[in-house]
Amino acid sequence: MSKQQDQRRELGAFLRSRRERITPGEVGLPLSARRRTPGLRREELALLAGISATWYTYLEQGRDIRASDQVLDALASVLRLDRHERGHLFQLAGQPLAEAPEEPEPLAPEAAAVPLLLQPHPAYIIGGTYDVLSHNQAAAALFPHLIDAAERPPNFLRWVFLEPAARDVLVDWELEARGLLARLRTLAGRHPGDPRYTRLIDELKTASPEVRAWWPRYDVQARHGGRKRLRHPERGVVTYAYTAFHLAERSEQTLVIYAEDHDASTR
Repeated sequence: MSKQQDQRRELGAFLRSRRERITPGEVGLPLSARRRTPGLRREELALLAGISATWYTYLEQGRDIRASDQVLDALASVLRLDRHERGHLFQLAGQPLAEAPEEPEPLAPEAAAVPLLLQPHPAYIIGGTYDVLSHNQAAAALFPHLIDAAERPPNFLRWVFLEPAARDVLVDWELEARGLLARLRTLAGRHPGDPRYTRLIDELKTASPEVRAWWPRYDVQARHGGRKRLRHPERGVVTYAYTAFHLAERSEQTLVIYAEDHDASTR
């Protein structure tokens, strides 16, 4: 399957997943006890978006047709996509994007040294597929078995879904795991057919029942900062604020820094 065919297939799957989550009542359509289709029917979505039902069916089937910006805007509006989902829709529909290199870029030495300078705050740098490219000792202690010696680079996604210790460290494991998988979906959508992503996704689907169950939901999410509760090896449950910085010359390489949120108990 070519890159274009794979991208069209992903576009169809994304549209279908979002169509199925919109109820008729949300868009002012009458409810019917005989309705068997989850969410909207293709014909209903096409009508609301002002396009041909046949043309929309072809789009969802992954046929070789191109949607205009106006059509994509109409679909995004009817499907109630947030800004990250809308961006993902446009990417899958073939909007111009910067091409990623076929091979992962090495981490620049000056960037690799940054996490070490941030000690005692846990910090690490991850690549586009969540390989851990650099880290400090505080991060290794906070995320046990993430930085174990291995033939391949440590990977944060494998750790979250396949390492038993992750479910103890991440106090809100399901919330964090779902968000992480949604961010992987977003990144993979920018590189359809890229073997770095397809291999990782296939591995996670094979080994994790949660990934197999959640992947068809087609959730997408951008990388971001925030707060999370982690179980510190010595201090128990601690709320951390974390911030993500994209490296200037490697946009998919991200520096993540954790700092204890001392105000968490007052909110």
